[in-house]
Amino acid sequence: MLHLVDTDACVRYIQSCANSDGGFGEEPGAETHSGQIFTCVSALAILGRLDIVDKDKLGGWLSERQLPNGGLNGRPEKLEDVCYSWWVMSSMATIGKLHWIDKKKLEAFILRCQDVNEGGLSDRPGDMVDVFHTNFGIAGLSLIGYEGLDEVDPVYCMPRKVIRRILGG
Repeated sequence: MLHLVDTDACVRYIQSCANSDGGFGEEPGAETHSGQIFTCVSALAILGRLDIVDKDKLGGWLSERQLPNGGLNGRPEKLEDVCYSWWVMSSMATIGKLHWIDKKKLEAFILRCQDVNEGGLSDRPGDMVDVFHTNFGIAGLSLIGYEGLDEVDPVYCMPRKVIRRILGG
């Protein structure tokens, strides 16, 4: 239904939210944040306009979100959080830069956040598990090819096999 949308206006607005570090803020002039990067990059992918993204600069900023413990944060000087396994990695996958992240270290971090007795994932090791972090942690594991998980599409946020079934391909 993109014919109902002024796609040029969408692209112009997204461009106005771009920052010199290669990322995007929530509005023009706002700080770059990996959750907003996901929103902007995915919208541009749907609109077929990833050409306006400086993939190397953005990939560099996103890859710097990985901390020594393997986890990812949403912006500089913040703690790691399992949810960024999705927000960062989905954008990295969309721009073709997943190989810039140490997948083994990220996998180990995510698995340390698991409650092996009750199930589920938390934001950080030792914290209480919840549905939000479980969902995004599993999606992040999917993006890095964790064995036994279906591949999640980084733009449409659902298994690729489901997308193929919906689109008839």
